[in-house]
Amino acid sequence: MQISKEQISNHNEQFFASHQNKLNFTFSEVENAEAIIQKIMQFSIAIPSWALGTGSTRFGRFPGGGEPRNLEEKIEDVGLLRALDKTSNAISLHIPWDTPTNPAEIKTLAAQHGLAFDAVNSNTFQDQADQKYSYKFGSLQNVNKAIRKQAVDHNIDVIKHGINLGSKSLTVWLSDGSCFPGQLNFKKAFENTLESLQEIYAALPDDWKLLVEYKAFEPNFYSMTIGDWGQSLLFANKLGKKAYTLVDLGHHLPNANIEQIVSLLMMEGKLGGFHFNDSKYGDDDLTVGSIKPYQLFLIFNELTQGIQANNPPFEKGSNFGWMIDASHNIKDPLEDLLQSVEAIQIAYAQSLLVDTIALENARENNDVAQAQEILQRAYRTDVRALVAEARLRTECALSPIQLFRNLKVRENLVNVRGSKTFATGL
Repeated sequence: MQISKEQISNHNEQFFASHQNKLNFTFSEVENAEAIIQKIMQFSIAIPSWALGTGSTRFGRFPGGGEPRNLEEKIEDVGLLRALDKTSNAISLHIPWDTPTNPAEIKTLAAQHGLAFDAVNSNTFQDQADQKYSYKFGSLQNVNKAIRKQAVDHNIDVIKHGINLGSKSLTVWLSDGSCFPGQLNFKKAFENTLESLQEIYAALPDDWKLLVEYKAFEPNFYSMTIGDWGQSLLFANKLGKKAYTLVDLGHHLPNANIEQIVSLLMMEGKLGGFHFNDSKYGDDDLTVGSIKPYQLFLIFNELTQGIQANNPPFEKGSNFGWMIDASHNIKDPLEDLLQSVEAIQIAYAQSLLVDTIALENARENNDVAQAQEILQRAYRTDVRALVAEARLRTECALSPIQLFRNLKVRENLVNVRGSKTFATGL
């Protein structure tokens, strides 16, 4: 299914007067409104291929129907999102869940939908039907060198797929760790992992990045070999200038100060990218901004200040890899992704409202109350009209979910694909 410009235009016509009233009010309240609209229009985020179907709990999976049955249909679904918001401009593939059998055709199809290929993602946290050795006791850390080689070879194969598609980065997330005290020699596990990553790093093209993702717990709960940002940064520094840390918002212990982590990684020039989601307890993979919207704003405030400061070795915001990493257990996946995109845009727009000079003056004078006032004034400003205007100017929907429902997109996908389809991968 494709959404036409005429359908979008007809939809926008219904909401235009109301939108214009809200926009006029926002312009009267927000001094740099036009500059914020321009920045939102330039913002782009990737959609992961595995987020286009229904996720699952440990106990079951409840597909909603019309799920994409192959990579081609996943690209079509991201194309639908892009038609509605013009921000979902790339797709991030997970190998082997979405291995392209004909890269040239896949690349052409993506281009037809205005999509590029973001980071490619390897998988050594599951055993595949055709692999010789099991990853039950780890992959890149494994005490068995043959198993480590199998995992390294897989990552190098993923790089080759990425080259064919025009990707420029590889994300490595490991489930490696231990369940019980005494199970693992921490030092050897680190050394084995570093040696494995060095082999993968050596296979990277010169213009690529290696993004090292960390996670505090799960599936191992006693230790994770890349368990926090410090361990990830340690690997990145040892690997070289093409290696960076990747921050997944759900991969932290409860109440971790993620905005501080972001600030320090930017200071070191080692912040490579983000996986956006939200959580209540752990790695819940909930809709972005649905639980902790103020934290999301504070994270973007650090990002925006770092980008504006433009201090070496940090160069520019476009060097980041932005991606949504969510699991839609009970929502329509496409509606959930539309909500996440808007939440990210809102947090970004609010961060652009922060008076950075006044904030720094308050800090230098230890004026804690004023510093809080400056941040919360920006956070409490309603910028939804600016986000909607950015969509309008890029010929997208003023109300994406409303148009999605009015056009009965999910019903149409069910009619074409069936009511009991399961998306490949998860």
